[in-house]
Amino acid sequence: MTQDVVGAGEPTSVVEPSLKEADRRRIRRVAFASFIGTLVEFYDFVIYSTAAALVFPHVFFPALGTAAGTVASFATFGVAFFARPFGSILFGHFGDRLGRKRTLIATLLLMGIATGVVGLIPTAAQIGVIAPIVIVVLRVLQGLAAGGEWAGAVLFASENAPKEKRGIWSVIPLLGTCFAIILANATFLVTGLLMSDETFLTWGWRVPFIASIALVAIGLWVRLTIDETPVFKSETSRHGTSRVPFVEAFRNQPKAIFLAAGMEVTAIALSYVAGPYMVSYGTAELGLSRTFVLIIAIVGGIVLMGATFFGAWISDRIGRRRTVIIGVSIGMVWSLALFPILETNSRLAFSLAIPITMFIAGVANGPVGAYVSELFKTRYRYTAAGFSYSFAGILGGAIPPLVGAALVARFDLGGVIFGFFVAGLCVLSLLCVLALGETKESDLNEPAEATIA
Repeated sequence: MTQDVVGAGEPTSVVEPSLKEADRRRIRRVAFASFIGTLVEFYDFVIYSTAAALVFPHVFFPALGTAAGTVASFATFGVAFFARPFGSILFGHFGDRLGRKRTLIATLLLMGIATGVVGLIPTAAQIGVIAPIVIVVLRVLQGLAAGGEWAGAVLFASENAPKEKRGIWSVIPLLGTCFAIILANATFLVTGLLMSDETFLTWGWRVPFIASIALVAIGLWVRLTIDETPVFKSETSRHGTSRVPFVEAFRNQPKAIFLAAGMEVTAIALSYVAGPYMVSYGTAELGLSRTFVLIIAIVGGIVLMGATFFGAWISDRIGRRRTVIIGVSIGMVWSLALFPILETNSRLAFSLAIPITMFIAGVANGPVGAYVSELFKTRYRYTAAGFSYSFAGILGGAIPPLVGAALVARFDLGGVIFGFFVAGLCVLSLLCVLALGETKESDLNEPAEATIA
C-alpha cells in the first residue's frame, strides 16, 4: 500500500493494494482475521442448525411429535434469517461510519454471548414454554450478529486485496463459513460417539455451544490486532462518511441491491438444503443413523470449501457473472433430480447427494464476496452488501428447510415438490445475475460505475 500525504487537511491518495506493494505480513494477518472471524461466527450459527435438525424437536418441542416438532424447530432456526437484514442495517451503519474493524469486534461478541447462553438453557421439560421463547430471543441475537458479520468480513478481505486476485482474497471469509460447517458437524459427531443417545439428548448437545466460547476468544484476539482497510481510510479522508448509509444506498443503487440478493439465493439455498435440511431428512425420513448422516455432512462441508475456492479462482479468470451463471444453471437442473434420487432410500444415493449439492453451491458462492464488493460504493458498501446477503438468506436459508419439512410431512411426493421449489429459486438467481453487469475490473477506490446489464 502506498500513501501520499500532501498536507494537513488535504486529501490522501491511496491506490488499491497489490501483492508487490503490500506488506506480506499484514496481508497474511488480514487473511487469517477474515477466516477465523467468520469461522467463529458461523460455527456458532451452524451448530444451531445442526441441533435444530437432530435435537431441538425432542428437547424443546416434544409435545408436538416428530414431524410438527421438526417444523417448529426449523421455524426457530429461520427466525435468525429474518433478523439478519436488521443486523445488516444496524451494523452496516456503524461499519460505514466508524470502520470495518470495530464493527466486526462487536458482531463477534454478540454472536459468542448468544451462542454460549443457548448451551445453558433449561429444556421444555424443566421450564415449559419459556424455553422455546428464550431460544427464539437468542436466535434473533444470532441473526443480528450474522447480518453484520458477513459483509464486514468480506469487505475486510476485498478492500485489502489486489484487483487481479480480488476473487481469491474475498473468498477467504467464505472459506471460514465452509469450515464452520465441517467443524460444527464434527463436533456433534464426536460428542455423539462418546456418549449414548440418551446422554446426548440430555446434556451432550450443549457441549458444542459452550465450547464455542474458546473460539470467540481466539477470534477476538485476532481482530484486535488488525488495522482498518486502506479503501475505507481513503474514502473517509477524501469524502468523509455517509450520515445514513442505508438511506443513501437505497437512494442510489436500489436495483443493484435486490439483484445482488437474488443472485445470492441459489448458493445459500443449496448449502442449507444439503446441510440442516438433509441432515434432518436423512435421519427422520430415510431412517439413517445420526453418525452416518453427520459423516456425510462433514464430507459435504469439505466439498463445499473446495468448490467455493474454485468458484472464486475461476471468477478471477472468466468473470464473476459468468461463474455464477454456470453454478445456478447446474443447480436448477440438479434440484429437479435430487429428491427422486434420495427417495431410492439408498445409502449410496445419500452419500452422493450432499457432496454434489454442496459442490454446486460452492461454485455459485465463490464469486459472491468479490461481486458484492465491486457492485457498491465505498460510502455504503458495508450496508448494501450486508443487506443484499441477508435478504437472500431469508429466501434461500430460512424458507427452504421450513417448506421442505412441511411438504414432506404432508405429501407422499413432498420431496419431489420441494425439488421444484428449489429449482425455482435457482431460476430467480439466474434472472438476477443476467440483469447484472460484470464487475471484475472495478476499482474499489473509485465510485462504482453502472453495473446493471
